[in-house]
Amino acid sequence: MARAATPDGAGAPLSAPFTTLETPHRHDALIENSEFLAFAARAGTPEEALAHLAALKARYPDATHHCWAYRIGPLYRFGDDGEPGGTAGAPILRAIEGQGLDEVMVVVVRYYGGTKLGTGGLVRAYGGTAAECLRTAPRLEVRPRRRLNVSVPFGHLSGLYHLLDTFDTVRGEEAYTAAGVALDVEVYPEDLDAFAAALRDATRGAAQLEAEELPDA
Repeated sequence: MARAATPDGAGAPLSAPFTTLETPHRHDALIENSEFLAFAARAGTPEEALAHLAALKARYPDATHHCWAYRIGPLYRFGDDGEPGGTAGAPILRAIEGQGLDEVMVVVVRYYGGTKLGTGGLVRAYGGTAAECLRTAPRLEVRPRRRLNVSVPFGHLSGLYHLLDTFDTVRGEEAYTAAGVALDVEVYPEDLDAFAAALRDATRGAAQLEAEELPDA
């Protein structure tokens, strides 16, 4: 589930595809009179994950427990917030991993209802509520892109703009030069050759394209 990374020419990681959450999601469960409110959200850094936890503690200050876990690439942490060790945070983490998700933070807020669930009951309650929240959450596949430096004469700008709309690209800011326009364009690695060929054809070979190279492993 952890993402393998290969450094690119700029030193940033070119990661393998991974699945995360498209939007925050919530799932509520009532178990033996205790309320379990599960909140899942994407978090790209531990700081983002803990900020999500802090926000929920502020939103539900009267809750009995705020148990949580996150998985961000090779990084993970979890907390039981007063529940017996291993009965809350660890089952939430296993739920994240069981769903094959990355860059995800889950917080399960509990309002104690007066009935003790026991060790096994707590594991099932926290893990099950987290798993159902993640199972029903909208997902997003994150795929890596390669960055290209593109320079095009002014007379071929319309051809470039057409290609940017045709391919699934992310366009950076434009910089104007005496000869034309230069900009960074990000494309999926599998589209690199086709984009380069289409750009060459659309500009009759007048465009200049440089792709950030990947060094040998």
